[in-house]
Amino acid sequence: MSSMTVLAGLPRLIPPGGPLSLAEHFGRYGPMPERDAGGLIGDIEQAGLTGRGGAGFPAGRKLRSVAQAARSGGRLGRQASAVVVANGAESEPASAKDRMLLARSPHLVLDGIALAADAVGATRCYLALHTGRRDELSVQVGAAIAERERAGLDRVGVEIVPVPRGYVPSQETALISLLNGGAPKPSFVPPRPFQKGAHGRPTLVQNVETLAHIALIARFGAGWFRELGGSAGSALVTVSGAVQRPGVYEIALGMPIGELISRAGGPAEQPQAVLAGGYFGGWLPYDRALGVPVSDPALRAAGAALGPGVLVLLPDSACGLAETAWITDYLASQSAGQCGPCANGLPALADTLKQLAFGRPDGRALGWAEELAALVTGRGACHLPDGTAAFAASGLRTFADELRQHALTGPCARVQRRPLLPAPGHTWGQRP
Repeated sequence: MSSMTVLAGLPRLIPPGGPLSLAEHFGRYGPMPERDAGGLIGDIEQAGLTGRGGAGFPAGRKLRSVAQAARSGGRLGRQASAVVVANGAESEPASAKDRMLLARSPHLVLDGIALAADAVGATRCYLALHTGRRDELSVQVGAAIAERERAGLDRVGVEIVPVPRGYVPSQETALISLLNGGAPKPSFVPPRPFQKGAHGRPTLVQNVETLAHIALIARFGAGWFRELGGSAGSALVTVSGAVQRPGVYEIALGMPIGELISRAGGPAEQPQAVLAGGYFGGWLPYDRALGVPVSDPALRAAGAALGPGVLVLLPDSACGLAETAWITDYLASQSAGQCGPCANGLPALADTLKQLAFGRPDGRALGWAEELAALVTGRGACHLPDGTAAFAASGLRTFADELRQHALTGPCARVQRRPLLPAPGHTWGQRP
């Protein structure tokens, strides 16, 4: 059976079983293709592949910008080799897709890194992971890298870079700061990474799932990629919360949310809302969410986002206001502390939401929350203020009935429930 036949449908990215050895990987996907840079970048542009790390930026445009900057010398004023950074530092607490992809199909990601390096003219490649060097995932990926080196496949080589855990350190300019010997904190742009990034060179920072798709497009072409998802391709989505079978699912983009929930076994409890796009996404009322396609344009039109591919089903037994306040407080705790609107505005927003959820809210608190959300938006070196404000606003909008009820009678009994959404290492009131 040919690789093309095997990949006629799903799954494309994560094969059953695994992890695949190098021989098994080539048996499933075929050998590494020899592609010229212009042809590969053109195929990726034609495929319409967008980044799967959260921002959804066109992958081909990013590759072309780095390649052009490397040829022209970028900010250095002379021709300079580029750098590729594969971002597998999964900062979104509700996401598990990147870790699963790396654990089950590491060679597909490593293929993508090698192909991207050829396309942009990179001589150094890094794989960023939220892990210690002795972590199981780091060991697995390290073994895959060594296997390729023994086979003489990695012309550039890939270095695993441990990234501190947290929401901000995996942001692309924070990764570049880390690689340049600094603290993993976002920096203001310009210059942008494609102009001057790691070691002062034009730098491509790309999510590991995006790179895996690049490895498939290089083999099978843009037309093949667009056969699924109404030409948008496939994506990995982490489904959690009140579903029967939480886990990572590969879907054709455009699948209705209701169908994806059914694939996850359906609701485990009576549902009330869906969080789409993770902590930079938005809440949607359950009944309205069911028919919304899982795609970035459709979700943004509905008031949420695709983000890094996250869907959380909130049951009736949880208080949506409390969950929103809990996560807003967690996001406030993740501030790098270098931008005033973020370091000061986000804690103030979180405290106001906690009053709305756990106190006796009044009109002044609600108005202050809305004013704070507007004040912090667009004011930081990264998108932490923007994403937090949008998430908080979606909670106030979706759980307006709960907000009115809290104003009349005080906090509901559901605020005592253990938080459904994960916030690693965070407890109320503890901020760096």
